[in-house]
Amino acid sequence: MNKIFAVKCSKHNYLKHKHLKYKRMMAATSLVGCSLLLTACAGTLRASWPALSPFNWFGSSLSVSEQGMGQINKQTDMTQSAIEQNLAGKYRLRSGMEMQNGKLVSVVQGMEDGQVKLEFHGLVDGKVNRIDILDDGIKTVWGTKIGTPFSDLYKKAFGECQRSHYATTQPTVVCTAPQSQHVSYVFTGTWNGPEGLMPSDDVLKDWKISRIVWKS
Repeated sequence: MNKIFAVKCSKHNYLKHKHLKYKRMMAATSLVGCSLLLTACAGTLRASWPALSPFNWFGSSLSVSEQGMGQINKQTDMTQSAIEQNLAGKYRLRSGMEMQNGKLVSVVQGMEDGQVKLEFHGLVDGKVNRIDILDDGIKTVWGTKIGTPFSDLYKKAFGECQRSHYATTQPTVVCTAPQSQHVSYVFTGTWNGPEGLMPSDDVLKDWKISRIVWKS
């Protein structure tokens, strides 16, 4: 049992009568300390600092903007530890490397329920330069999210979209967000036309966002 978080709750107010000095110390503890104490009364608590983040107390505040996602941006080190500090312990992270355009790139994936929900890319020993969002619980600051239809954002694809080369089982197109050149949306849908050609606007209107991409 972790002694730091193991607290016995007593109906006889044992702390009040036997340890007045300890009580005064507890009154001066931080909000985090009080939260740990109250939680521990229900049983043994094994906590990590990411799990104790205020982001977890009040729900995730992650959103995508021109600057990045949440507190992760072009100034964030491309390391698993730096990324984890800004994700509030919501995701299980795994990291690896791959070659992109002849350069060695670090990749950190955020996993939830066995599925990839986030991907971070950047040069080894560099900064984060790209974030792929596949979590339908994360919105942009403009309200778009996974599942938003093409017709909600665009009237036509010309000048805004191009065929995507993402490896998916369905045809995809990628479109620059109307509000920022740093954000793009990958739309997926059904189309039986020739591979490599852009579907018509009438076809695209029912396609939906399957991935949100931020680039520095």
